[in-house]
Order: sequence, then structure tokens, then C-alpha cells
Amino acid sequence: MKSLSKLSPKENELLRLLALHENDLMPRDLALNKIWKDDNYFTSRSMDVYIAKLRKYLKDDERVEIVNIHGEGFRLITNREDEYI
Repeated sequence: MKSLSKLSPKENELLRLLALHENDLMPRDLALNKIWKDDNYFTSRSMDVYIAKLRKYLKDDERVEIVNIHGEGFRLITNREDEYI
């Protein structure tokens, strides 16, 4: 049986931003400025840790993937074809 995980406020906000840009680019600087209110090296590394946590939470769902677009941001890839069969 899978366990449920409670997201932290930053994890929740980051996942929300990714979902708003579903299957499209979510610019890195957008998340840094909206969630961390800064886009320096340390907040950027912090965001990478939160992305890794979200990937870990979502790893068992083959329909969802967070992809890194080098130098630009992230993309939440969802495959919804299964829902309509």
C-alpha cells in the first residue's frame, strides 16, 4: 500500500506552479521569484532540492514526470491518455 505524503508549503507552491505550466516550460526564475523571492545561487540550489523531493513523491506514477530543461526551467509532463480509455 502506498503511503501519502504531506507537502511542505514550498513543495506545494512549486507543484502548483508546475501544474499551471503543465506540459510547458515553467521558467526557473519564475519559481525562484514567486516562491523564494530571490534568484541567487543558494535559492536556486534550494529549489533543486525541492524538485528532487517532488520527483521522489511522484516516482511511482508513470503518467507524471518533472523534466529539467537545462538553463531554462522545468516541465511537468503528464500523460492523460489513460483517463479517457
